[in-house]
Amino acid sequence: MTTALTRRGRVAALVGLVAAVSAVVAGGRALDAVVLPVAIALAAGYVQVSRVDVPAVRHVTPPDGFVGETRDVRLEFGSGATGDGGGAGSRSFLADVRPRVDEGLDGPTAPIRASVGTEPVSYPVTYRRRGERTLGPIDLTVTDVFGLFEREMVVDETAAVTVYPPRDPIPARFRRALHAVDAVDVSREREEFDRLREYTRGDAVRDVHWATTAKRDEIVVKEFAAETARNRASIAGGTDVSGGDEVAGFGTGDGEAGDRSPDAAAADELARATVSLALALLDDGVPVDVRLPAGGVSASPGGRGRREVLELAARTGPGAVAGDDADVTIVAGASDARFRTGDRSVEFATLRREATEDGAARGGSDSDPPDEATDRREVTPS
Repeated sequence: MTTALTRRGRVAALVGLVAAVSAVVAGGRALDAVVLPVAIALAAGYVQVSRVDVPAVRHVTPPDGFVGETRDVRLEFGSGATGDGGGAGSRSFLADVRPRVDEGLDGPTAPIRASVGTEPVSYPVTYRRRGERTLGPIDLTVTDVFGLFEREMVVDETAAVTVYPPRDPIPARFRRALHAVDAVDVSREREEFDRLREYTRGDAVRDVHWATTAKRDEIVVKEFAAETARNRASIAGGTDVSGGDEVAGFGTGDGEAGDRSPDAAAADELARATVSLALALLDDGVPVDVRLPAGGVSASPGGRGRREVLELAARTGPGAVAGDDADVTIVAGASDARFRTGDRSVEFATLRREATEDGAARGGSDSDPPDEATDRREVTPS
């Protein structure tokens, strides 16, 4: 926080000092030409930099997204950050802005020169590792207009974004086998009320629960017992390693352990496999119940259900499988995961390869990567 001379300032001060000595030797003739302008510039620069207060700042955070995506973060300084129309942080000044980002993110590598308080500062950030990631604090190097003085300060303001694990294709035959049996001989009688839930596309108007809808900001529909049991798939996941000091979110989710512990690598594989299967089933219109070491969700097709699954997978860590009664049990190691259905077991890598080969044989429809742009539209709140 101490105001100090820059390299340019030291040169200017040295020139002024030499000029002052020369002026004394020459009888003062160089005083007005060199010494006074340098002295005025140094004095003005010092006052300008020393009077700067730590500004208010607000992160305009980008939407949550998948590993590998790049988004723009905007920083609003001064009165625009607080909305109070003034205050100490409303004075503009020149500074080099260096935002800090979490180790799971890639931020700017060079400082951003900006007039702080005059206009927002934007910078790109790339999502590298799943989990809840932190943006900030922000380092500022304040300078005067002549670049003679500088002052370091830290704006201790942070924001968070959630990075979702990557998603891979799952072959259609595997997905259909999970819910085909449940779709047979299920009663469609509408006799026993089960619960209220959020409206999803395709729900009948007669099922809208108008009294509850009037009290909320969303449409609520009635669900009956026969409909609740229909076409629902359950997924339980865990890792085959335990313990360790790593926390959820470490690792890129690309199957490479790198410097991660086996626990962290297995948790990343678990998250990736779970998201791939659960979102594929939701795309098929099949509700899913997901249980992971971090908790569980019951998700229905639609943006809200997808978001619940993604957020759970983003924060899960290593741990044992919860229960053995799920339709699919996912057990992840440090380099891959296995799907168990009944007495069958298949590697996640095998399913990815099968989906790619099936897509290539059909002209690329299944071999293309999942449409994450569509995923973003569906999981981003309106």
